[in-house]
Order: sequence, then structure tokens, then C-alpha cells
Amino acid sequence: MIAYIERFVHENENDVDSNLGPDSAAELLSDLRVSAAALSDADKDFGGIQLSNPLAFLRPSDAADVAKIVRLAARSPHLTVAARGNGHSVNGQAMAHRGLVVDTTSLDCAIRVDAAAMRADVSGGALWEDVLRHCVGFHGVAPRSWTDYLGLTVGGTLSNAGVSGQAFAHGPQTENVTELEVVTGNGDVSVCSSSQNPELFFGVLGGLGQFGIVTRARVVLQPAPDMVRWIRVVYTRFSDFTRDSESLVTRPDGDSFDYVEGFVFVNSDDLVNGWPSVPLDRYASFDSGRVSALAGPVLYCLEAALHYKSEDSPSTVDTRLERLMGGLTFEKGLRFAADVGYVEFLLRVKQVEEEAKAKGIWAAPHPWLNLFVSKRDICDFDRVVFKDILKHGIGGPMLVYPLRRSKWDSRKSVALPEGEIFYLVALLRFCSPYQNGLSVHQMVVQNQEILQRCTDSGIDYKLYLPHYSTVEGWKRHFGNQWTRFQERKKRFDPMAILAPGQKIFSRNWQHS
Repeated sequence: MIAYIERFVHENENDVDSNLGPDSAAELLSDLRVSAAALSDADKDFGGIQLSNPLAFLRPSDAADVAKIVRLAARSPHLTVAARGNGHSVNGQAMAHRGLVVDTTSLDCAIRVDAAAMRADVSGGALWEDVLRHCVGFHGVAPRSWTDYLGLTVGGTLSNAGVSGQAFAHGPQTENVTELEVVTGNGDVSVCSSSQNPELFFGVLGGLGQFGIVTRARVVLQPAPDMVRWIRVVYTRFSDFTRDSESLVTRPDGDSFDYVEGFVFVNSDDLVNGWPSVPLDRYASFDSGRVSALAGPVLYCLEAALHYKSEDSPSTVDTRLERLMGGLTFEKGLRFAADVGYVEFLLRVKQVEEEAKAKGIWAAPHPWLNLFVSKRDICDFDRVVFKDILKHGIGGPMLVYPLRRSKWDSRKSVALPEGEIFYLVALLRFCSPYQNGLSVHQMVVQNQEILQRCTDSGIDYKLYLPHYSTVEGWKRHFGNQWTRFQERKKRFDPMAILAPGQKIFSRNWQHS
């Protein structure tokens, strides 16, 4: 390792402060148990839109190693450090051009479960799918809140929010951790919680990696069910869809489904964007004759799931389900159901990933766009975006479902639109050389058109997994939270070493 650091310093003398010679670097990192990975592993991400040229891709073993990397960068006038988990960002957020990229998946990924206390200590570089399998398989427990895709790292989702169909009940993943171990931009390893170093704790959760690299998280658990009754029902009118969705997510605790989401699909027989994308069973068919002739260019699907145990009788599950479904105004005859294992349900996107890899789609660019849209303006968003700009689909899912602001702690760093109810909108585009759709450039332009139309229409929205190229864009994003965000940066990463790919602060930001 010392030889590697010496070579790194010599070969990149223009990027490393002249007073940080090889002897100094070797002394600083003499016991750093890292290996250098191929730079090609860190010069791109899942989005496939941005490319960078990092100086090194390092694989540390523990938080102490990460701290030494940060301290090395601090001794240079402009070196930066980016934490990279599974590389699932879409706009270069985990990149460090001419900087150091840290592979968090190389950290000790032991999962330590305390089933009696209903908590687990997990590495920031652990994948959620591994946390799921370990907790359920060995202890019969599981985290309460998830993302739809579990091939993501714990630290990565906690740096954003971590949202899925459980968030209406339990809040995002950031609301389901009680303690973090973090390496700050000062090179300190700090343990924090709501009572210990609270400003760091609240800042890091949803903080886009700006205040620290998560190396360990204490996650809240609950007993794991065995099975899931998975339901999809179809709507022709957006007002009916939103009314029923909001009814489900605002019912008293324990009196609703365990998972509520929804999506928009094209009112046609398009295999990817249309009717065939709705049935849960490959042998089931979508009876388009049930769709009113007055329906518009897009339709809406409410998706829900009910947990149960293997010993529950089918009639008991049926009774619970019908009670929960009572009063919903979906199109009769357009109801689909499946019973699947709990782990299988949570890993449902894993199968999609495997199929996409087989078709060459997974490695293609993904110009995704994720937003939070206020309830006040979601019908205008439907009119402007779903029924107009996207009426032919996007070659992938168009998710839309309600969330509750009261389940989010305002002390954390995530920026949200106004109101108690707001909607996640996720436009999960897949660009494939085999489909007749927009080019990558055209998709990016269309995303920009969507945002501009929302702005022109006065729609209250915030980007989720945000990315802006100017400080002014970030100021508008955070609004009255911007001053607090800056103050946290000054305290925990004053030299702006961390997460340069977000393009929020530069190394000389306090002097510009």
C-alpha cells in the first residue's frame, strides 16, 4: 500500500500539495488497508450520462481507513473525496473528477442483529438486499422501510431519503435509523444520534453526502411476515386514483395496507408502457374492454400489499383484504392479485434487473427523473406531464403515490414541497438499443421540458435525488433551509472535500 501511495503522489503531483511528499503520505496512510481498484469502475454511474476521471478508486476496510483518506485529501488544496456504493446515482453524484473515490462496499459488512431490541447495526456499504436476507433468514425480523430496488447501499439511501410503499406508514429510511457512525469532512470518526451529536445526525440523513460518509447505521426492525397479498387495481380518472390513494395512506395506523404505491401507464396495448405492464401474473390478461371509451391517453394503477403469516387461513386474509378494499372506486374487472413470499416481494425489482441485464438494457443509460410534487398541484402535474408530455410512455415505469410530511423529521436535510400530503413521481426511463423510443439526449431534453413546464405552471415540486449545476439552483431547491445547510457544511466539511459530484460547494467556496 505504501508503494501505491508513493506512486500516487508522484504521478499526480499537480493535484497534491507540494508539501505532501511521498514520505508524508506514506506516514499518514502507513496502515491503510486499502487496494486500488480499476479507475473504470468509478468513472461512470448507473445513469450513464456523466463521465469523470478520478485519480484513484480506493477500497478501505473500516471507518479509520476512510478517515485517513479524507485527511490526506485535506492536506491538498483541491483534492476531493466521493463515497461510492453500488454506483446507482444517475447524474454523477458519486463521482470525484481528479479526486479520490471511496468504495464503501469494501467496508466490513457484518450485520449484527439484536432481535430483542429490534435493531441491527449494519455497514454503510452493505446492500439492503443482503440486510433483508440476513435479518429475515436468521432472525425473523426486517427493517420497516425500504426502497423499491434493494441493490443499493445503506449509506447511499440514507444520504438521500430511501422511499418506497412503506414510507406513508413508517417514514422514509432516514426516519428508521437511531444511530450513525460517520466520517466527517474534518477527517473525524463520529458516532451520532438524536441525542449525541444531533446536528451531525440530522444533517447527514438526507444530506447528499455533504457532511459525512456513513460507515455504520443502527436500523430499526420489526417482526417479518411470511407472505404478501399483492394487489393492483386500475383507474381511468386521476381524481379517483388520488382520492383512494390518499384515503389509504391517511387511515389510522394498523388500519391500512402495509405498502401503497401507484403508477401511470399508457392506454394502449404497448408491451412496455401499456396494458400488458399491469397484470401480476404472466398468465393473466388485461381486459381492455373494461376501459371506458371516454378514458384519456393514460390510465392509473393503485398498487397495495398486505402482510400475513403462513399460518393465517386464506379466509382470514380474504376478509382483511376486502375490508381494506371497501369503498375504493377502481374499474370493476380490472383487479389483479398474487400471493408471494415477503422476501420475494421486496426483491421484485431484482428479477427485473436480471431480465434487463439479459436484454442489454440494464447497462444502457438511465436518464431518470424523480420529484416530490405537492398534493395541491398533483392534478395540474397529471394534466401537464402525464396526459401531455408523457402520453406515449417513457419506456419504463412512471410511479406516482402519496406520502405524508408528518412522517418526515424537518430537522433532517431533505427538502420537501409544502403540505401534509405530497407525491413521489419517479420517471424510470430505460434507454435500450432495441426499442423504438427517444435517444438519451432526447430523454434528457424531455426531462428539462418537464421541469420547465412545472415551473411555468407554478407547480410546487422538489427534485428527489437532486442535481443542479449552479449554486442558485441549490438555493432555490433548499429555500429557507439553505442557510442551515451552509452552516452544517462549514461545521462538518469546511474545506468542501466531500461529495463534489453534487456540485453544491467547491473547495474554495468560503472564499469565492
